[in-house]
Amino acid sequence: MAKKRERLEVIRDILKSINASRQIKPTRLLYASNLSPQMFKEYVNELLNKGFIKFEIDKKEKKTFSLTPRGQEFLQEYKIIENFVENFGL
Repeated sequence: MAKKRERLEVIRDILKSINASRQIKPTRLLYASNLSPQMFKEYVNELLNKGFIKFEIDKKEKKTFSLTPRGQEFLQEYKIIENFVENFGL
């Protein structure tokens, strides 16, 4: 049985999915996050409220998510923590 993802891992996965494509449509992000629609909505709302991501609607009504500088910074800092943990075999 697969290990359940921790909260920070889910956030990292969402931010990495957005970062990989620069802008991503909500449905594609839902599939990439591998969450239920309800859980997805909760995480996205939290990330929007904390300024990690932004939601945009263009002139053609195309809806997309993109990372803010704060979201980029989170990914960089998370990578440092991952490397630290890996270096000590934890």
